[in-house]
Amino acid sequence: MKDNNNRVIAQNRAARHEYYVEDTFEAGLVLFGTEVKSIRAGRVNLKDSFAYVKDGEVFVAGMHISPYEQGNIMNKDPLRLKKLLLNKREIRKLREFTQKDGYTLIPLDLHFDRSYVKMTLGVCKGKKLYDKRETAQKRDAQRDAQRSLKYN
Repeated sequence: MKDNNNRVIAQNRAARHEYYVEDTFEAGLVLFGTEVKSIRAGRVNLKDSFAYVKDGEVFVAGMHISPYEQGNIMNKDPLRLKKLLLNKREIRKLREFTQKDGYTLIPLDLHFDRSYVKMTLGVCKGKKLYDKRETAQKRDAQRDAQRSLKYN
């Protein structure tokens, strides 16, 4: 968890397991009021979300923001496309990355920066099955080493 001004709302834990994160970008989101209230309540899921560049703009798809319970007609579709706010240089970099083979844009976390909702976007390359096994073995070995140091 980050400091008080920068607290994490939601994380995509599966992303670091499924992908190698090459680079990260912080982006703002275009949201409606009821969506922000729902996010403040922690009712957001990044699990199956991804981002893409289209016509010089970056959009995130698959991010589920549950409808605000006290909202009525102001509630929006939970799975609607959300536009990300980045500058032109960053968008150009992202477009170059995604045109390479095997790279994709994955939301890593959603957090508050002061009162603004921000998203950490990762430029990721998919892991193979044997890479995932290797990562799990390293993690287990490190855990065993920490455990043995703790008891000795």
